[in-house]
Amino acid sequence: MIATVAKDISSTDTLTAAVGHIRVLMAAGGTGGHVYPAIAIADAIKKAKPDADFLFVGTRDRMEWETVPKYGYEIKSIWISGIHRRLTAQNLLFPIKLITSIFQSFSIVKSFNPDIVIACGGFASGPIGWVAAKLGIPLFLQEQNSYPGLTNRLLAKHATAIFTTFDDAKQYLPEEKITLTGNPVRGQVKSLDKASALERFDFSSDRPVLLIIGGSGGAKGLNDIMSSEIDRLHNEANLQIIWQCGPKYYDSLVDTIDVEKYPNLRLMAYIDDMSAAYGASDLVVARAGAGTFSELAATEKPAIMVPSPYVAEDHQTTNAQSLVNAGAAKLLKESTLDELFYSAVTELIRNEEELNKMSSAMKSLAKPNAAEEIKNKIFSFLEKQN
Repeated sequence: MIATVAKDISSTDTLTAAVGHIRVLMAAGGTGGHVYPAIAIADAIKKAKPDADFLFVGTRDRMEWETVPKYGYEIKSIWISGIHRRLTAQNLLFPIKLITSIFQSFSIVKSFNPDIVIACGGFASGPIGWVAAKLGIPLFLQEQNSYPGLTNRLLAKHATAIFTTFDDAKQYLPEEKITLTGNPVRGQVKSLDKASALERFDFSSDRPVLLIIGGSGGAKGLNDIMSSEIDRLHNEANLQIIWQCGPKYYDSLVDTIDVEKYPNLRLMAYIDDMSAAYGASDLVVARAGAGTFSELAATEKPAIMVPSPYVAEDHQTTNAQSLVNAGAAKLLKESTLDELFYSAVTELIRNEEELNKMSSAMKSLAKPNAAEEIKNKIFSFLEKQN
């Protein structure tokens, strides 16, 4: 075992040494689901090649504009947005934005002169990826979802390689280009040991813990059902509850719910210590974004997935179904929450045998070295080009 590990380290070092100075253009934007994997990949490359040059491309009005510089990377913007499902002023502007973004992308690519372009989805990836392909620059795609986004589906034919999170994505992309790496997550969340985690929340060990997470912004559908069921979950089912509701919902929920009536409820706008939250929980109820999937797999937590019905092409339902097919999660549609939520949670959270099976299935899906594997695949390509 030690010899195998030493051989792998030696092989990685040799591969890194064979790659000279590189310039990496990263395109990602719109949501954290696109941006954080891009940062994780950049971090992995930077750790191996500290002298590498990086430039991110995104949009000024989305989260990447503030997030990327916080992690030490330069970012430039292009003027592009998504297409709305209904007729809007933004849709009428889209052709102008697209043409403008192509010219802007051409200027950025020519001036930065990258050796490779890595596109992780979102608005900015389309124009940058298309220009890179037209200029003959190797293009690598990273796809977070089980059903690939429109941008990556359009760029796939131009890609040198495609890195996927879910095996199901191969149905929609050129299979010969795909490597199943998992979703790279910066600072991979680990599960704190149970005793320490319970102590962090001042919980006891004799009652189950339910964790509700609606993403960093919260999820109205989950908040609504929790508001209506908190009394039964806390008093009848006798659960301990960590409920992350999102900053924009927190004040109104505190005004609506008398938190002092529920001593075993921890209502939080945002959870800073996710390792403790996962460590304390017996069952998680969550949206089905790719980032949440990666955290659940890393922490081996069984889950009830409630896909957002408001995301593009309903990709969260496809993500959730992949977990269900693996035996790692249950799926509840938001439209069925009023009828099924309470029974689904209370029946599952005390079924220790089923929870253990789901936890084992979730563990089998974990890909903790995703960013490192992507970096090695890219370096292997670059080595062959030298």
